[in-house]
Amino acid sequence: MVEIKHKDSGEVLATIDAASLAGADLRHMRLQGADLRGADLSGADLEFCDLVGADLRGARLMGTLLLSAHLREADLSGANLSHIRAGSERAARAVVLSGADLSNAVLDAADLRNAEIRGARLPGARLTAADLRGTDFYRSNLRRITAQRALFIQANLRETDLSGADLRDCHLNDANLVGACLHQVDLGSARPDGFTVINLANLEGADLSGANCRNLSAQDANLRNADLRDVDFTAAVLGGAILRAANVAGANFQDVELASVTMEFANFSKARNAVIPSFKMNLR
Repeated sequence: MVEIKHKDSGEVLATIDAASLAGADLRHMRLQGADLRGADLSGADLEFCDLVGADLRGARLMGTLLLSAHLREADLSGANLSHIRAGSERAARAVVLSGADLSNAVLDAADLRNAEIRGARLPGARLTAADLRGTDFYRSNLRRITAQRALFIQANLRETDLSGADLRDCHLNDANLVGACLHQVDLGSARPDGFTVINLANLEGADLSGANCRNLSAQDANLRNADLRDVDFTAAVLGGAILRAANVAGANFQDVELASVTMEFANFSKARNAVIPSFKMNLR
């Protein structure tokens, strides 16, 4: 028998007739504020489970089913959530993790499609090859995350802090990154012939200062008013991109075709290796 108690009061919230919680059926259970520190919940079914404010620090949830589960304000710092099944084509079926603490958590290959993760804390988290299509990270702390090969297609990353993040070989097509902080982010590739894709992404007013954008594919991306100081755009594909009024001081445009790039009122006089087409006007 396993007793699940409240983290503060010690009240028994549930009694599970099993030797452990691994593979347990916890569907629809009300476990608000549960003390599950270090618990082994790998392979468990937590569909529709209420874990608001629960303490899951260091817990193991590998391959756990979390569809429609509520983990708002839960503490999952250091937890292993690799391969969790928590995302869905329908947002109403996806997990809720808003306000949760996922610092240094492992979410490799996690399915978090359309999940609600607003205002959450994920500094140092690992999201390698995670499926984050349509995920809502609005105003979350994603500092120094490792998310190589992750899918952020159409994700909401508005006003998120991604400074120092490793986003090599990611797909951020059509993602919302308005006002996001991507200071010193790595948008390059781990492979000599690889590249990261941010086609159609909206990065208006974003801070990409010091970012690695070598070989980046940013076709039709909106970088209006963005801080692009000292960005390395070497061999990047910027066809149709909007850099209007962007700060490109010190940015490296080696081997970048700028003919179809909107550049008005950007300070290209301080950019490096930029070959400006003769027909371009209103440049500072």
